[in-house]
Amino acid sequence: MRPDDPRARRRATYRAGLRGEALALVALMLKGYRPLARRFSAAGGEIDLIVRRGGTIAFVEVKARASLVSAQEAIGDRKRQRFSRAVRAWIGRNPHLAGLTFRADAVFLAHGAWPVHLADAFPIEGL
Repeated sequence: MRPDDPRARRRATYRAGLRGEALALVALMLKGYRPLARRFSAAGGEIDLIVRRGGTIAFVEVKARASLVSAQEAIGDRKRQRFSRAVRAWIGRNPHLAGLTFRADAVFLAHGAWPVHLADAFPIEGL
């Protein structure tokens, strides 16, 4: 890959994102969550993982960066707004789950560190 090839860089970033999401999913499954969806897109937003444990549905944003601190800082207001729109769309498509608890979680990844799962990482706007 040439360092100035934007297509190759996008492909590498995409593959790294898939690997990060897979690692995050494994970590969540070890904690007792079961997957419902991956990479759900709707209403201009995307949810990396949707998992369930008991009566809770967690909509999970996965962020991989060089350090855990920079991963945590990567979820800004605009990302939260788009994420929340996608959550509302998913809930609208799954009305049979309306009685459950919904929350926005995050899993942060950094090279050489085990994934850090933060439950209820930020509010879901409009719920």
